[in-house]
Amino acid sequence: VQLQASGGGLVQAGGSLRLSCAASGLTLRGATVAWFRQAPGKEREFLAAIIWREGTTRYADSVKGRFTISRDKAKTTVSLQMDSLEPEDTAIYYCAATLKRDKAVPAMIGDYVYWGQGTQVTVSS
Repeated sequence: VQLQASGGGLVQAGGSLRLSCAASGLTLRGATVAWFRQAPGKEREFLAAIIWREGTTRYADSVKGRFTISRDKAKTTVSLQMDSLEPEDTAIYYCAATLKRDKAVPAMIGDYVYWGQGTQVTVSS
């Protein structure tokens, strides 16, 4: 199983980026997919997640209103649209997935089994 995160890059403060997560070896249609990020010297933090089947989403307070997670049914990918980016958003962004079904959208690192390699997002001031 492999997850591939893409779409990172360098953007100025106030700009936008769209990250994408694709999978091989499992279908995201039966999964819950999340985005996390890790800045230098900081712990990995939860950003957003989506239960593919229902489309239910959950966001961290720090990104609510600026980031939007969505699923592309045609491409079977999960995207993270990031708007109004700030220098504090600079980090490596990871997508993760789990096939475990819960009533609530999981937000803990340990809830996710499959991880991508990460994509760098740098926001300049």
